[in-house]
Amino acid sequence: MIKKQIIRMKKLLLSSLLILSLCACKSYKYGTEGNAQKSNLTIGVVKSQLKKGQTSQDEILKLFGAPNLVSKNKSNKEVWSYNRMSVEHKAGSTDFFSGQRASQSSTSKSFDLIITFDENDIVEDYSVVSTAY
Repeated sequence: MIKKQIIRMKKLLLSSLLILSLCACKSYKYGTEGNAQKSNLTIGVVKSQLKKGQTSQDEILKLFGAPNLVSKNKSNKEVWSYNRMSVEHKAGSTDFFSGQRASQSSTSKSFDLIITFDENDIVEDYSVVSTAY
């Protein structure tokens, strides 16, 4: 009889710990480490800071850092490409009785900025593509 009560108490304690640990679960973001600097490569910064015919390559470097890709287009003009991707995974809950994960989700986001410069290294044109899936 006492053994059964001890076993029940152990199960109750383990169950309580499991529930507490599940309540403490939070979402995890990949691609952004705890001490990493947050990128200011956003649509708001792009629209407010990039001015066609005015913004120079040096200003772009100060804003966004080095581009992911530097190339030339058909007109032999320099093109810089920036890409930022993030994936957010949200841990699902675990069914207490079966021990199976009930739901789990993830969201992926991609942000691409393509800047074309004129012969004086000034922004001639740019385009932004932002997706979430």
